[in-house]
Amino acid sequence: MFMIRFFLSLFFVVTIYSFSGNAQEKTSLNTKDFEKGINGTDVQILDVRTLAEYQSGHLQKALLADWNDPVQFKERVLFLNKTKPVYTYCLSGFRSKQAMEWMQKNGFEKVFNLDGGILAWKKAGMPVEALQEVKQITIEQYFAGIPADKTVLVDIGAVWCAPCQKMAPVIDSLTTSQEVSFILLKIEGGEQEELVKQLSVNALPTFIVYKKGKEVWRKQGIVGRQELIQQLQ
Repeated sequence: MFMIRFFLSLFFVVTIYSFSGNAQEKTSLNTKDFEKGINGTDVQILDVRTLAEYQSGHLQKALLADWNDPVQFKERVLFLNKTKPVYTYCLSGFRSKQAMEWMQKNGFEKVFNLDGGILAWKKAGMPVEALQEVKQITIEQYFAGIPADKTVLVDIGAVWCAPCQKMAPVIDSLTTSQEVSFILLKIEGGEQEELVKQLSVNALPTFIVYKKGKEVWRKQGIVGRQELIQQLQ
């Protein structure tokens, strides 16, 4: 009887360990499985490197939240959908593994990490995108694009910015609405770094309203549709 109990106990321990090990393995994916995952529907791809690293080459449609900047990271991941899969990566997989574990502890249901990071991705011959060199807009050109006789809404965002993507439908709806008349000027803040500095923009997205050529209102982050309408009237 003792031996039977011993082997049964040993069996359950090994079984539990095996299940937990398999569950752990499923969150760390090789390049082939990671590629298969990000090609699915309703997935979110998160690059947790720095902006400079992102600009040097990133996965298509990847959002950016720098793990080394805790404040920025927490602010940006809050705009992700916790019920939809999130695929994280960094240079070698170390930072993204930490980010994955943090997200798992904070309510994200399905988070996966690219084992070996973008280094392994490139080694496997997988494609990456790099920001091409873009002609910089001078501050003079910027103000020349703001007519003195019109109301202008400047939308400074970036393709890798999660809150910017969340605001996009709101801005699009205003451009087709009859509620307010204005000119929309979109600035890619991830590319126009010098202009962003000269405009003292510290976070993305940032919205600025000009009337009669003068700045009358500015706000960063998520803005309600009705608040925008009030400022544009």
